[in-house]
Amino acid sequence: MDMKPRVVVSKCMGFCHCRYDGQTLPDKFVQGLESYVDYIKVCPEVEIGLGVPRESVRLIFENDRLELYQPGSGLIHTEAMDKYSHQLLSNLGEVDGFILKGRSPSCGIKDVKAYYGREKGVGSFKAVGRFAQHVFDYFPNSAIEEEGRLTNFTIREHFLTKLYANMKLRDINTIGKLVDFHSSYKYILLAYNESEMRVLGKIVAEGGKGDFKDVLRDYKEHFGKALSKPPRDKSYVNALMHIMGHFSEELSRDEKEFILDSFEKFKGGRVHIGVPVNLLRSYVIKYKKDYLLKQVIWEPFPEELLDIRDTGNK
Repeated sequence: MDMKPRVVVSKCMGFCHCRYDGQTLPDKFVQGLESYVDYIKVCPEVEIGLGVPRESVRLIFENDRLELYQPGSGLIHTEAMDKYSHQLLSNLGEVDGFILKGRSPSCGIKDVKAYYGREKGVGSFKAVGRFAQHVFDYFPNSAIEEEGRLTNFTIREHFLTKLYANMKLRDINTIGKLVDFHSSYKYILLAYNESEMRVLGKIVAEGGKGDFKDVLRDYKEHFGKALSKPPRDKSYVNALMHIMGHFSEELSRDEKEFILDSFEKFKGGRVHIGVPVNLLRSYVIKYKKDYLLKQVIWEPFPEELLDIRDTGNK
């Protein structure tokens, strides 16, 4: 059976009526992804015993730290959430990604409203949910997003690219496999972060000199840094220019101009990256550039998951 990414998901997004009001909020992308991944469904608030339905909780800044506070009961649930998070995350094993409920005081990965005290009318600021913060601490190199941000196709494609790369890295257990992986991700890495690409190349080149577990750990750490943010359009075009350089001498002047025009249209936001990518791929096939054909940049995640629209969840 083919491998699938392992993804921790907030179960309130269509899997269970476990929100504080007893409702569920199905998400179009989360539901569509289900057949392509192995979901691990969680609801931290239910798991610490808050029940359904329940009084809502919020983040407050008290005693020089963020606390998980339940106004209706007056109780602080920070310690229980921290204990649950540690028990769950330390025993998960390897996971490739997380899709968490946005703006939740437990699961939101950014822009969660936190208050300066328990009283009504106090000021607020933006923070990270209590459970989500532990996710970042335990899995800093994982693909971590919330469902609201994934309606943006740029963020969604970046998430999927990192998710499937992490899945492939999970299957690597020899230096030979690591060499093959790094070679196939050359142009993805060039598009994302050229400086980290060079660091990764050095790790692989010296991989036979040390303990492989240490080599793989270092590689995963720097690979996570390389893919920490979506690539800039200019950097992506730079990677495509390098690919084009492998057969530019075989192109006519008109062909070169047509390819370069597709690059400019992409940078100008007039076409999706798939237009110049597939155009280049056709020439790679035509000129039988076997090394280039093995590059992941042509399909960094299953084509069936490609959706270039900014989507809603209705």
